[in-house]
Parts: sequence; structure tokens; C-alpha cells
Amino acid sequence: MKVIIKKGKARGRVEAPPSKSMAHRMLICAGLSKGTSVVEGIAESRDVLATVECLEAMGVKCVRSGESMTVTGIDILKAAPERTLDCNESGSTLRFFVPLCLLSGAEAVLTGSRRLMERPLGIYKDLCRERGLLFSQEDGSVRVRGPLKPGKFKLAGNVSSQFISGLLFALPLLDGDSLITITPPVESRSYIDMTIASLATFGVKVLWQDENTICIKGGQEYKAGKVRVEGDYSNAAFFEALNVFGGDVIIDNLNPDSIQGDRVYGKMFEQLKNGTPILNVSDCPDLGPILFAVAAAGNGGIFSGTGRLKIKESNRGEVMAEELRKFGTSVKVYEDEIIIYPAEFKKPEKPVAGHNDHRIVMTAAILLTLTGGEIEGAEAVTKSFPDFFEKLTSLGIEVEKIEDKS
Repeated sequence: MKVIIKKGKARGRVEAPPSKSMAHRMLICAGLSKGTSVVEGIAESRDVLATVECLEAMGVKCVRSGESMTVTGIDILKAAPERTLDCNESGSTLRFFVPLCLLSGAEAVLTGSRRLMERPLGIYKDLCRERGLLFSQEDGSVRVRGPLKPGKFKLAGNVSSQFISGLLFALPLLDGDSLITITPPVESRSYIDMTIASLATFGVKVLWQDENTICIKGGQEYKAGKVRVEGDYSNAAFFEALNVFGGDVIIDNLNPDSIQGDRVYGKMFEQLKNGTPILNVSDCPDLGPILFAVAAAGNGGIFSGTGRLKIKESNRGEVMAEELRKFGTSVKVYEDEIIIYPAEFKKPEKPVAGHNDHRIVMTAAILLTLTGGEIEGAEAVTKSFPDFFEKLTSLGIEVEKIEDKS
């Protein structure tokens, strides 16, 4: 899909969509609970739907009504997957479900898009090899078989917190206590805390022993309940960027006491407006693209901790550099650092490419409110924020969608 955006200032109120990260976690906890839970605030993003479909493949019953999902859980320790678990393009879904599939001792197959299956899974491969469990990755799928036993687990903290979260879902259900030791630096700690908070909401307690060690008591049970997914700060950041660019937008549906790490966007935007700061994005990698955009349209910026952007839906550092150059911006990309130099910002002569990455598309759309222009591959927004362009239109930005002919 191609999208044409006209230059303009955004004004009005907009509601932040439900947090995709929190939705994954709440739905999984509900699926592991005895009884029936209601999870409110579920958006129809492709990533969240992938988690729902994988739960259903495990035998969980999920019934949607509007923005609510009624979830009837299963005894995951006895569950054998009824079919292949298709994670689509969702890294969270894949990494959260591998440990869950190791619980029963039944063989499970997980698959997904080509790009997803290229993303790192070595931590689970090594974990399974060390414990004599099956982990086989070939032909675009992963085959695993447990049963996983409680014990001590040592994981690298600089690859993805999703591996740690995946184990946190599974280990409390085992018949003994476990310990996760994370080799520093622990990046995206806020996402681990989000998982721990979700577990607590469903009656499962795990504790930080120190800043690198998590204690998990075994023999616990998830308790069904009614919960609401809070608004998403990572997607709200796109609308806040419109204010940096001279708009007047009020964003609703955000919890001021949220533990989401992406809450830092306000502080970072302020630093970018007032100078050329050095910002570390290792704990908020999803903010990377929109932070780069704000820097490019303003005073520039130096960003550290950018190495993990290579293993997202696209190589976000490289593709953002490629697209920002179309606006006349000079960008240098290093192994774990990106430097954006201030320059005269201009309308792109060529369409901005979406690179099959929802955050690249949304970043491009916000930038084009300054200049006008086109985005190709704009359908990628459906991964996390299907009605993004409708929200942008509601703020007075003229958007024209041109569907692909096929």
C-alpha cells in the first residue's frame, strides 16, 4: 500500500492504542490460568493476533468481543500443541512460546515469517543443548521437545529481554525453584519488569534477588481474573513528536504511573529540542526510529546502544539512515552508535520505503507532515497499530491511501 501525506500541523486529541507488549503478556498469563479470564483493551494488531492464535494452537479457548478477549486457560504441563504454532512476524510470540512448548514433553513446531526466523534464537538453542532437550531449527521452523526441569539458568542480558520473559512465564509452573542469572549489561530491563508485573496480576510472584538475578518459586498457579491493557507509550511517542514539530496534540489513555520503559520519550524529546545530546537507547530500542527522526529535523543527536536495532523487523539503524538521507540528512551508522548531523531538512524526491517495518512507516509518516511526500509499503503498520493513519487523519493531517492492485 502507498500512502500520500500532505504537509500540515497536527491538532486535536488522540487515544494511545493498547500496549502491544502488555497485551502479549496478559493474554499468555490468562491462557496459563485455571478458569476463565477477561482481558480488556485488545487491539487487532497482527502481533497480538499471532499470540492469540498460538494460544489456541495449545488448546486455550479465546473468544473476542469488541476490544475484550475472554480466555479459558489450560494445564500447560499436560498440553500437547494441536497444530504448528505460527508466530507470523512477532518476535515476542516466538520467544515467549518456546519455553512454554518445553513444559509438557510433547514435541512442538513453531514457525513464522522469513525475517522472524532469521532473528536470534541461540540462547534457547544453547539452553536446550545443555539440558538434553530437543531444539532443531531448519526450513523456516523450530522444533522443540522438553520436559524442561527447574534449576539455574544463565542468560546474556544484551541480546533480548524476551528470552528472560519467556522463561519467567514457564518456570513458576515447574515442581521446583529456579534461578535466572543475567550476564550484564541487562538491556530492556523495563520489559522484564513488565513481565514480572503481569505475572503478579495473575497471582504468580517472582523476585529480583539483586540487579542481575531473579528468583522463581516453583509450584505456583496462575489465577484467572479480569484485567485491562494500558495504553502504549512506544506508539504514543509518534503523536508526541507531532508536538515537537509544532503541533498541538493531547494524548489520552496513558497511565502516568506505568512501568513501560518507553515513557522516557518525553524527556528525550526535550533534550533533542534543546541541543545535540548523547542518548542511550539500549533500554528503549523501539523509540529509536522516532528519536532519530526528531534529531534529523532539529539539532541532530548522538545515539548509543543502537546495536540491537539490527535484529528488529528491519535493520533499523541502517534503514533509518537510508530514509533520512532522502530528507537531506547526514547519518553515520557504527556498530553500537548512530550519529545524526543537523542539516537543512527538505522534501524527499523519492518515496520513503517502509521496509516491512511498522515503526519505520510510522516514523516516516510523522516526518512527512513537515514536508509532504509518499510512503511505499505502508501496510506494515498493521503489525502493531492498524488504525494509525486514521488517527493521524483525525488530527487534521491529510492522508491518501492507495491500495496495491493485485
